Amino acid sequence: MKNLLRRTACLLAGLALSGAALAQAFPARPVTLMVPYPPGGLSDVIARTLNNTLARHLGQPVIVDNLSGASGGIAAQKLLNSPADGYMIFQGSPNELVLAPLANAAIKYRSEDFRLVQMISVNPLAMFARKDLPVANGDELVAYARKAAAAGKPLTYASVGPGSLYHLLGEHMSRLTGIPMTHVPYRGAAPARQDLMTGSVDIFMTPYGKTDMQLVDEGKLKVVAALSADRQDLIRTHPTLDESQALKGFVFDTWAGFFVHKDTPEPVVQALHKALGEVANDPAVRAALEAHAMIVPRPRSLADLSKLYADNTARYRAIAKTMNLQPQ
Repeated sequence: MKNLLRRTACLLAGLALSGAALAQAFPARPVTLMVPYPPGGLSDVIARTLNNTLARHLGQPVIVDNLSGASGGIAAQKLLNSPADGYMIFQGSPNELVLAPLANAAIKYRSEDFRLVQMISVNPLAMFARKDLPVANGDELVAYARKAAAAGKPLTYASVGPGSLYHLLGEHMSRLTGIPMTHVPYRGAAPARQDLMTGSVDIFMTPYGKTDMQLVDEGKLKVVAALSADRQDLIRTHPTLDESQALKGFVFDTWAGFFVHKDTPEPVVQALHKALGEVANDPAVRAALEAHAMIVPRPRSLADLSKLYADNTARYRAIAKTMNLQPQ
């Protein structure tokens, strides 16, 4: 019995030492930051704002790899097909890891195949409208939508594709109010915004920044309301949907974080968590992202991140179920 206990103790000590050695050795070569969208978009801006700072904390180059397609599914699957060693990090959100598998039959992974290592930004959402839509808050929007539906001309809402967060938000709003609305999918935010400016579509719920507000100032778009719980600095003169009676509790945002394969060794996860937390606390990184109207949260523990990811997964799956979203 004593020999068995001694061997067990030695085995546990060996595992602890190997874990420590693994953490100290990582990374021994460049790390890839996988961005599931083309260069120039919001996700790419985030990655190229922080990759050099992350490289400094890791002691190795961090290479940004843009791989778009299948609502982020191609890049996410590439991560899963690579060794679970931490040398590839996926920069994404529930939109790619929770919603894309629910809408795209070609995507075979589940959100549980990934582990959230750190958050980097929270992106407030707002409802924008064509410039001549005669509404200025949530209650006026609902009243207008009800009247339009009764006249056989349902309100149209844009999204960046079937099963995207913005598709779910429109469908969720339609079901909450009991008012039919027509979904108009686009291949990205840019063409959706363009059609909103020409009046081809009525509303678009989306993250926003200074460029959007410039279009509002120029009279090309209008803001109906924010989807946040509180008014946001960039659109403080506009109400939230939560302030209305018809859409009280309609509070949503989107966020970006860094994920690894769920089987990545714990010492490597800990090393990445520490480095990414230092990046999130870097004043220059925070200032650069905040200049794009992003909120940079303070780093969270791995336990908190796990709960956040699980809660988001459950919430969006529930909405998808109520709208009977089927993989296409």
